Amino acid sequence: MISYIIKRVVMMIPILFGISVLSFAIMYAAPGKPAIMNLDPEIPPEVREAQIERLGLNDPIPVQYVRWLGNVAQGDFGTSYSRKIPVTDMILDRLPNTLLLMASSLFIAAIIAIPFGVISATRQYSLTDYGVTMGSFVGLATPNFWLGIMLIMLFSVQLGWTPVGGVATIGADFSILDRLHHLILPAFVLATADMAGLTRYTRSSMLEVVNQDYIRTARAKGFRERRVIYKHGLRNGLIPVITMFGLMLPTMIGGSAIVESVFNWPGIGKMFIDATFQRDYPVIMAITMFGALLTVIGNLIADILYAVLDPRIEY
Repeated sequence: MISYIIKRVVMMIPILFGISVLSFAIMYAAPGKPAIMNLDPEIPPEVREAQIERLGLNDPIPVQYVRWLGNVAQGDFGTSYSRKIPVTDMILDRLPNTLLLMASSLFIAAIIAIPFGVISATRQYSLTDYGVTMGSFVGLATPNFWLGIMLIMLFSVQLGWTPVGGVATIGADFSILDRLHHLILPAFVLATADMAGLTRYTRSSMLEVVNQDYIRTARAKGFRERRVIYKHGLRNGLIPVITMFGLMLPTMIGGSAIVESVFNWPGIGKMFIDATFQRDYPVIMAITMFGALLTVIGNLIADILYAVLDPRIEY
């Protein structure tokens, strides 16, 4: 297992390198320069050119990339063009909020989707199965931003049950209940699409498991149906579902940018959107690489969980 993990970590290096090259090229191919975006349009042209020269944006793109990569290798992601502070400090300041939102969304998706997927599989072609299937398709087709706005209108504006946005009540002392009060709506919205896909995947996996010989043997021994499904079937049924958790990380990272913007949640997703409009290249690249690294780590964790759930797998 240790040697396998080391090999996977080594394999991360060319993957992250390729992502950085592609992201850097696409970003710098976009029209507009950060020096122009963040300067007063009335200042003299020579001042703009001096700013562009100071930032090194007149250098060829390969030169700029090599310079950026060398700084990253030393742990320096640069300084924000718009806020004039280190990018690392900006990310560390907002990263806990994003991780909290993603972890909560993953938890909500798991505790809702897996039981519904099992129920749908064990009651195949029933009204319950059709209802869960329809709900899953609706969840997959509903845009996060629209659902977030509708829930804000209902629970925040009309009913007044939840705050409109933010991570905590301004001016109030720290309170876990207050944080949960602000967290529940954005976490549910972010979990919706993944919840729907996870439900369908769990259903398909469990349908294969419940028809296996060892399940029929367990039933023939007189075990109760609940024990047969949840003790003997669910553990094996969850093995393919683990793949979904690795695939859910990229969608959550992308979805968090939209959800954080809708709910004014101060995370790195919202910071990424703001940096994109401001052409703040150091911030964009740092967040892009963080998302890629988190995705690769998520896939590695999924592979490790395979061996935990299925003792037949050896690395």
